[in-house]
Amino acid sequence: MNRSDPYDRAHPGLPDKLPEPGHLSLKDLSRALTLGWRDFRRAPIFGLAFSAFYVLGGWALASVAFASGRDWWLIPFILGFPLIAPFAAVGLYEVSRRIEAGEPLETARILRVVFEQRNRQIPSMAMVILLLFMFWVFVAHTIFALFMGVSALTHITTSAEVLLQGRGLVMLVLGTAVGAGFAAVLFCFTVIGLPLLLDREVDFITAIITSCQAVAANPGVMAVWAGLIAIWLFVAILPAFLGLLIVLPVLGHASWHIYRRVMADD
Repeated sequence: MNRSDPYDRAHPGLPDKLPEPGHLSLKDLSRALTLGWRDFRRAPIFGLAFSAFYVLGGWALASVAFASGRDWWLIPFILGFPLIAPFAAVGLYEVSRRIEAGEPLETARILRVVFEQRNRQIPSMAMVILLLFMFWVFVAHTIFALFMGVSALTHITTSAEVLLQGRGLVMLVLGTAVGAGFAAVLFCFTVIGLPLLLDREVDFITAIITSCQAVAANPGVMAVWAGLIAIWLFVAILPAFLGLLIVLPVLGHASWHIYRRVMADD
């Protein structure tokens, strides 16, 4: 069943009735990635444009961190990147939705759909994402200060040995575990919740609950999907954030197809 254009739903009516979340297999993940790559190749300009904002943002953060002499701040931002990456996918969801529905990929129409989301529920979800991300940065800073003190990591390139022994190693293990916990919570909130908000008329609380139900119905497969996202995003960040130009669009398109598989209409 093809959904109506989200732009036409800027003035919401009655909430949509949602189907029960379905079940996923590892083959579904493989198929979603294949379709995600197909969608990216079909419309690469949109993928590159949406992901370019995150590449530029990464460069800006790195520049500020190095200029201030606090390049160790890059660690919590890099580890926390999976928390905010899902929001980049909203425009990609619309591209995949149009390809699936056989609708034309008109740049003005797609951008208008993204812009009009300000009148719907996605800004509320964005606040949840940003608040969790900022709280993670605060927690990460606290962990660093408790274990190392701020002065111990004034320049990460000369302090690598401090990080990889004694208290530094314990700090990295604890910080990674805490960051993984934050990422897992937000993954549960957004993996189905974000595309659901674009596709149907529901409030963001309902979207979060439905997304958590979908994860609970598919714990093993969703854990694999979350792990793949975290690994690929981390690897994509390493070459000066440039890998995000490919990884973010493919993951965003693939996430749409996972959503459509889980929330298929009866």
